[in-house]
Amino acid sequence: MIRAEEFQDLRPLLFSIAYRILSSVSEADDAVQETWLRYQASPTQPISTKAFLCAVVTRISIDVLRSARVRREEYVGSWFPEPLLTDPYEDPERSAELADSVSMAALLLLERLSPLERAVFVLREVFGFSFPEVASAVGRSEAACRQLAVRARRHMDAGRSRFETDRREREELAERFFDAFRKGEVDGLRELLTADVQMVGDSGGKAPLWGKGVFGADNVARVLAAIVPPFARIGVVVELHELNGQPGAIFRDRDGKVLNALALDILDGRIQTIRAVLNPDKLGHLGPVADAWAVMREANQARRSTGEP
Repeated sequence: MIRAEEFQDLRPLLFSIAYRILSSVSEADDAVQETWLRYQASPTQPISTKAFLCAVVTRISIDVLRSARVRREEYVGSWFPEPLLTDPYEDPERSAELADSVSMAALLLLERLSPLERAVFVLREVFGFSFPEVASAVGRSEAACRQLAVRARRHMDAGRSRFETDRREREELAERFFDAFRKGEVDGLRELLTADVQMVGDSGGKAPLWGKGVFGADNVARVLAAIVPPFARIGVVVELHELNGQPGAIFRDRDGKVLNALALDILDGRIQTIRAVLNPDKLGHLGPVADAWAVMREANQARRSTGEP
């Protein structure tokens, strides 16, 4: 019983480590469950339960990531992380690092790292583990971990953009954006977008998608405004949600099933990137998933019935 209680207390931390290494809610959940099974089967009680469990979940996640990277190289179209509604782990002393590290942009940067570099970066830079703790977790020397950390930090710093940090300003901008989106206001949308804004999607070939993306404020504003009327007529709703620590929304059909998730990157008071996760395999943890193809057909029928092009 003591082991179960200790594990439950540490579960939020274990999940948060695994998710940042794997960028997948389902795979992180599986890694945490496997960690529990190994802990339960361990014949001796570790000196530090936290150190033991963090090491186990880290090594499991590294192994899973090595396999996942092969699949992601063969992925159809753009690949995005599975959207995360709420990070279960909280640490007031590291709140900024935790929030930044879970954003879609940060997770995509982490994809550039090797599995070992990624694990070292997550443990050291995000969660503040000491180098002896990191070395123990990944099974490498402290010197090797320091080198891995330097390389990882260099890659991350080179690709980082300066995103909006004021939470209230981000939320207000997102509310204005989705208000203009619901109303189909091209001008209202355009003024909230950077000139070089890009709207890209991850369907994995399993859901409708607008080609390789839409680029530029005029194009993105017009496409977004055109989406609303036919889908609104068939009962599709837009629910504002924080996704991966950033403003976003979940789209649902008339029965409340999930169609897709939309995440926004905000830079200097405007939206720089709009990422849509449409692959149904990545949406199941958000609720029952809709048949996006059927919804698209119904929306097209609704548009034709009104004579819209």
